[in-house]
Amino acid sequence: MADTFNYRIDHHGSLVRPAELTAARASGDPQAVREAELRAVQEAVAYQRKLRSTVVTDGDFPREDFRGAVLDAVSGFRRTDEVGADGLTRWVAESLPKANGPLLADWAARLAELTVIAPKASLPSPAYLAATTFQPGLGLASARELGEALAELIHAEIELLVSQGVRLIQLNNPLLLGQLATAPADPGALSFEDALAVDALAIRLDERPEGVRIGVAPGWVAPEAVDRVRAERLYGAIAADRWILPLDRGTEAELDLVRALPEGWDVCLGVVDATVPQLEELDTVMARIDAVGEFKDLEDAAVSPSRGFADVADRPLLSAEEQRAKLVLVETVARYVWGNEF
Repeated sequence: MADTFNYRIDHHGSLVRPAELTAARASGDPQAVREAELRAVQEAVAYQRKLRSTVVTDGDFPREDFRGAVLDAVSGFRRTDEVGADGLTRWVAESLPKANGPLLADWAARLAELTVIAPKASLPSPAYLAATTFQPGLGLASARELGEALAELIHAEIELLVSQGVRLIQLNNPLLLGQLATAPADPGALSFEDALAVDALAIRLDERPEGVRIGVAPGWVAPEAVDRVRAERLYGAIAADRWILPLDRGTEAELDLVRALPEGWDVCLGVVDATVPQLEELDTVMARIDAVGEFKDLEDAAVSPSRGFADVADRPLLSAEEQRAKLVLVETVARYVWGNEF
């Protein structure tokens, strides 16, 4: 799949929110929030261009967390007072979801006006949302039913985004890597096979215009050991153009995740740890990429941080300056691997 549309210098989508935006949200003034969001996104675009990123996102600035593109824009969900260990507020599905309008397309259009670089959009996967919001006894027959309804909404949004010029779309399902372990984690309300079927529904496209990539991030950290059969089942069931995989720990399991990819498929390697402030040694990162290069054509690869920097707005993983250092390192790594051929 090697071509000129690999978007070599990538990031997951969420960035540390600026202080002005945080203050506007605390004020409770809707107009102030809208104005602060727009300024923050404008500054984020300029920031990403200075860092030589080959993708541009809105940083998830208009949203409370990485699920907000869906949960903030559809009916059928109820917010609870529960907060998980990951900082995510629990939502529960009370009826089949219905869209109240575009999910991300409005912000993608604004991004397109701010830069010549095609914007990237990140969405939560329908299988992830179904697995984490389904609750028996609330009127829905199953998590699979919920997931399929969400998949149709997200599929429609993907088609709309592509029609508006978005060329890189990423679905985030943090639960899938746990299912590739030799001793799989509890899948929650949705089985592994159902999760694959649901996410496959969302990303189906009869045609992909030139340069379009639909990627899947199946989790942030590789399991201790990978079941090769289950990994191949994952890649075979979901027709993604790009897989965003961790490569920040230097483990054999990380390499196994890439080995299981069909030849010629794009992979984005999460080469720096977005959860710790310490900056990786360039030689260490390059050694890990060289290990991948022994069995994977790096022309089908890109690099990024291991995950988003602030998937929950009020729980950034790093400071803004630490984030910048990580993103600069990603850009440096890309230049070491591919020169200036982005």
